Amino acid sequence: MSIDNAEIRTQHSPVSVEARPLAAEFLKKLRDLFSAENLLETSDELLVYECDGFVIEKRMPDVVVFPTTTDQAVAIVKLCNEYDVPFVPRGAGTSLAGGCLPVGGGVMIALTRMRQILEINLRDRYAIVEPGLVNVHLTNRLKGTGYHYAPDPSSQGACTIGGNFATNSGGPHTLKYGVTVNHVLGAEMVMPDGSVAQIGGVAEDGPGYDLTGLFVGNEGTFGICTKIIVRLTRDPAAYRTMLGVFNSIQDATQTISNIIGAGIVPAALELMDQGIIEAVEAAFHFGFPLDAAAVLLIEVDGLELAVDEEAAKIIQICQETGAREVRQANTPKERLLLWKCRKQAFGAIGRLSPSYCTQDGVVPRTKLPEILQHITEVSARHQLRIVNVFHAGDGNIHPILLFDERDQDQVRRVLLASDEILEKCIDLGGSVTGEHGIGVEKISFMDKLFTANDLAVMADVRQAFNPRQLCSPMKMLPTAGACGTEHIERSVPGRKAAM
Repeated sequence: MSIDNAEIRTQHSPVSVEARPLAAEFLKKLRDLFSAENLLETSDELLVYECDGFVIEKRMPDVVVFPTTTDQAVAIVKLCNEYDVPFVPRGAGTSLAGGCLPVGGGVMIALTRMRQILEINLRDRYAIVEPGLVNVHLTNRLKGTGYHYAPDPSSQGACTIGGNFATNSGGPHTLKYGVTVNHVLGAEMVMPDGSVAQIGGVAEDGPGYDLTGLFVGNEGTFGICTKIIVRLTRDPAAYRTMLGVFNSIQDATQTISNIIGAGIVPAALELMDQGIIEAVEAAFHFGFPLDAAAVLLIEVDGLELAVDEEAAKIIQICQETGAREVRQANTPKERLLLWKCRKQAFGAIGRLSPSYCTQDGVVPRTKLPEILQHITEVSARHQLRIVNVFHAGDGNIHPILLFDERDQDQVRRVLLASDEILEKCIDLGGSVTGEHGIGVEKISFMDKLFTANDLAVMADVRQAFNPRQLCSPMKMLPTAGACGTEHIERSVPGRKAAM
């Protein structure tokens, strides 16, 4: 069956919203608020913002604005409320689930020019940053202080802390240190009605409801985050970083279980399969063995004596479970190169395919062999190449489906294969996202993960903060309304319906 890409995207999307032209009076007032360099209106400029990292769904906003202060963000939101115009926040656009997609058009509020580090307080171990700050910029600013900001997504060099806040991002070191919510103390929010709210604060464990925990991971549906208070963590005294090389993925996944079963909690425990090894070796020439089925990147940190003991035990476990060799980074330079290979693996995939779709399922660690076998079967069934890199220690898998976006049939098969992988994650007792969020991509899975009552409670919570549904409409929940438009199911031929 041959259909064009636009039709595929329309049929795949969980929502159908007819964009309404913006009123001339609204646009005039918007131009009065922003200079030309902070406002994009022409189609060639807007094309850049038609999608995020989930390239299968595309929809251009009517206009993109770049606030530089909280007051400007307030003015935009109030103007949108006055004219009943939907709006959506966006950071760097690295979201992989369509979280930045401007469903129904409207105004995209790009926060990338709000990128200051407002305060660093080492004595009380916190920093206050703006949402557009690139994650690694805070890391670099803290070098030499004895402290760091622990969440380190693989897209750390591009993603913003505001985007991490929105999706509750993880990263390689979440196994030991936790995800974003574990490192956010509070935030300043421009609420969907234009009011400004402060949640949390610099002090730990404030009284009342844990609104900070509620707001982290809201995917932009509760308002526009304009300041974030993050917790700083003391640097460990020592690191030991190892690379285990395996002739079979089964041995590698069994090693993961054996390490955790031995009572060791590494700072990071990452798996890359042969396809990823091929890509990163071509990019960085680290010396990875191209004939290996998988490698495990393992890091322990802490006191000098403790990490030596843990590293020795891990090397023994790897050898006993079938590793053909275990390499250890002997210098800080070697350690940084290993992590460069891991964190830039997604960029290196451009050497393998013109387009790719990264999935984000979660399974219990003991189920990793089963999900990897299922991914192999799905790859063969749909005649797609799938490579794997994931946070193995906490069961967060990232199968990467390689395809050419210009080939409509390949797009169709990618969507079907993605569904089968995520459904298997649910069957194995896991989830369809560990850190990328639901966005628009995974709305159809929400009623498979949650009961109708669960979803109704979630909808009530969002309704309390976002009653007019103008802020990030048609995201996360299958029953979400947007500007008065009801949920409409659309499906790729052969793809299961969501509702």
